[in-house]
Amino acid sequence: MQEPQQPELGHDPTPKQSPEQMPTHPLFPSTMGAQDLAKRALQNLELSGLLRLRRVAQTPTGSAQRFGPENFTTFCSNDYLGLANDLRIKQALIDGARLWGVGSGASHLISGHTQAHEDLEARLAAWQSPHIPGAQALLFANGYAANVSLMGALASLATFALRPALQDTQAQRSSIPSIYSARLNHASIIDGIRLAKQQGPLELQLFDTEDLGPLERGLAADTSALKIIVSDTLFSMDGHLAPVHAMLELAERFDALLVLDDAHGFGVLGELGHGALEHLQVRSHRIVYMGTLGKAAGVSGAFVCATAALTQWIFQKSRPYIYSTASPAALAHATLQSLTLIEGAEGQLRRAHLHTLIECWRSQAQFKRWQLSPSWSPIQPLIVGSNGDALRASAIIQAAGFLTVAIRPPTVAIGTSRLRITFCAEHTLDDVARLITALQSAESQILSGCP
Repeated sequence: MQEPQQPELGHDPTPKQSPEQMPTHPLFPSTMGAQDLAKRALQNLELSGLLRLRRVAQTPTGSAQRFGPENFTTFCSNDYLGLANDLRIKQALIDGARLWGVGSGASHLISGHTQAHEDLEARLAAWQSPHIPGAQALLFANGYAANVSLMGALASLATFALRPALQDTQAQRSSIPSIYSARLNHASIIDGIRLAKQQGPLELQLFDTEDLGPLERGLAADTSALKIIVSDTLFSMDGHLAPVHAMLELAERFDALLVLDDAHGFGVLGELGHGALEHLQVRSHRIVYMGTLGKAAGVSGAFVCATAALTQWIFQKSRPYIYSTASPAALAHATLQSLTLIEGAEGQLRRAHLHTLIECWRSQAQFKRWQLSPSWSPIQPLIVGSNGDALRASAIIQAAGFLTVAIRPPTVAIGTSRLRITFCAEHTLDDVARLITALQSAESQILSGCP
C-alpha cells in the first residue's frame, strides 16, 4: 500500500476557500477594516459612558479658568499650591531659557545633562537625605516615565547580581523577584510591572493597604533574593494616605525594598513641603522614593530618589531615561525657584490655607447618598456610583460654573464612579461653599430623576 504523501515543510494541505466562501460573523463582516473597527469601538465606549474627551483651556491653570467662551471655578487641577502660574517661577523659566536655550538637544547620557539639571538633582536629594541615607536623585520627564523606569530596573537587580551563580537551581529561583503592589496604585506603576514581566519572570501579589495581613504572610513565605513592596503614598483617586510606617516595618523585617510614589504628597505634606517621608518622619535605606514636579511644584517632570547604589542602578538600566532627550534645562532652573517657595514661609502659609479649605469641605459637604472619601489631602473624591450619574453630576455643576471631572472605570472600580474634587491654595472658603451648594443641588436633581 502506498504511504500517504507528506506535505512539504510550510505547506498547508487544507483546501483553500475563496473570500466569497469564507464564513463571516454577522457582527464582524469580512469587509470591516481597521477604520470601521475603530468607529465601532468608539461607539461602544460612548454607549458605556467611558468615552474620554478633551476641553481646550484659553487661560493658564488656576482656581478660575476659561474654556472656550465660558469661565469656571475649577476643582480638578493638581496644582495644589497654586504655583503653576506664579510670577516668580515664570520669571525663573524666562531666565533659564536665556541661560540654557529652549531644547536640551540630546539625552542626559550624551550632552543634554546641564548644571541646572545637576543642581536640581542635588537639591531634591538634600530634601530626602534625612529619610534616605546617602540619597541621590535622578530626574525624569514625567512621573509615568519615572515609575516605568524604576520598576523595570529594580526587577532586574537579582538577575544581574546573581548571574554567575545561575547554573544552580536554587539561585535561579532566588533570582526571580517578588513584587507586592497595592491594589489602588497608579496606572504607571501597574504598567511598569507589566513591562518588567516582559523582561523576565517575576512573582506579583496585590495587597490592600487597609489589611496588610496577606502582605505579611506573603513576605514571610517568600524565598526570593529580591522582594519589592510598592505603593502610592497619597492615592490619586481616593486621597487617603497609605500605611507607610506599617509597610516599612514589614520591609525591614523581611528584607524588602519599599517603593513609594509620592506624586500627590510632594510639596503638600510635611512642615517644609518635602513630602510624605518628612510628614511621617521615616528613615530607611530600603526606601525608593518617586516625586513629581508638575503637581504641587507647578512646573514639570519627576524624580527618583534612593541610596547611591540603587539610584546608580536605575540610571544604568532605565531605558526611558537612557533613550529620551533630556527635559529642557530652563524647566530645571524654574523648578529650583519653585522649591525655594515650597519650603519657605509662603509655602507653609499655602499649605495651612489648603488645610482650612479641606476642613471646611469635610464639615459642610453632606449628601443624601453620595459619599465622601476618608481623605484629609487636597484630593477629595465624591463617590457617586454609576458612570451615567457621575457624568450627569459633572455636567450639572459645569452648567453652574464649576469644573470637576467624572472618573470612571477602569480608573476606578465598577460602581464607584466619582467626581474627583481637588483643592488649590488659590481657592477661597466662598468657592468651597458655593461648590457644596451646587453639588447638593445636583444630587437632588439626579435622585429625583429631573432632567
